[in-house]
Amino acid sequence: MRIASLVPSATEALFALGFGDDVVAVTHECDWPPAARDLPQLTRSVIPGGLGAAEIDNAVRKLTADGRAIYELDEASMRRALPDLIVTQAVCPVCAVSYDDVCSIAATFGDRPSVISLDPGTLDEVLADLPRLAAACGETDRGRRLRADLIGRLATVREAVAGAPRPRVLTLEWLDPPYLGGHWVPEMVAAAGGRDELGQPGGRSRAADWAELRRARPEVVVAMPCGLDSDDAAAQARAKADDLRSLGAAAVVAVDAASSFSRPGPRLVDGVEMLAHLLHPELVEPPEGLEWRELTELGA
Repeated sequence: MRIASLVPSATEALFALGFGDDVVAVTHECDWPPAARDLPQLTRSVIPGGLGAAEIDNAVRKLTADGRAIYELDEASMRRALPDLIVTQAVCPVCAVSYDDVCSIAATFGDRPSVISLDPGTLDEVLADLPRLAAACGETDRGRRLRADLIGRLATVREAVAGAPRPRVLTLEWLDPPYLGGHWVPEMVAAAGGRDELGQPGGRSRAADWAELRRARPEVVVAMPCGLDSDDAAAQARAKADDLRSLGAAAVVAVDAASSFSRPGPRLVDGVEMLAHLLHPELVEPPEGLEWRELTELGA
């Protein structure tokens, strides 16, 4: 089978399920596992590089208000890839090419490929998509096994933090302007032994103002700007240093959202393990291979 993945999280899931050799093309943002970086790329961003956080937010708002996609699909490259299966998503217009555009292009192929859209809004739905994706590739059992393994790891974390004090946690998916962590992020905080009192489990990320965030009196702030690594997250946090200090949190941490928080794939479980260590270092060992930045200068 020849598979084209139009979502980084789907690319990660396909490789984790053992279908990496079947993936023939990916997006320009597919950087994990490393082998994905060498595959032909089918997309490009319409937002120019070099913009600041507020400028990126304004560009995204304008494009979505105009009904335009954030990413463009290279139709010629898609045709050259000759996929039997296209994996995409429709849940977030900021995260991938337009689902309607994908279906329209697929309909023009002589041998029309199958199209599967992965649109989870909760942690359970992310895990449930694994058997579904594996079934589309002809190997349902692989998805069941991976889902069971990830559920087991989550259970281990929940058991480790059971009964421990649950600090108030604020997750920020963007900082200029501030956006609250949405979808599966509040559930990740709960599984890790924290309380996310502003985030809505399963709900979309929403804009907030700093006054609302101060009223929440967070004890821990996690900067996880969507799609950025820990260094870029730290830079965005430092650019809003005064606002972050005004929250009075004991700890401010910048994490690699691209690897463990913003992409609804298997590595969300890595993110839960990281959060559990950050919130309860005496109970949960630091996970291997993950990076974060403790911004002590921004804490209370």
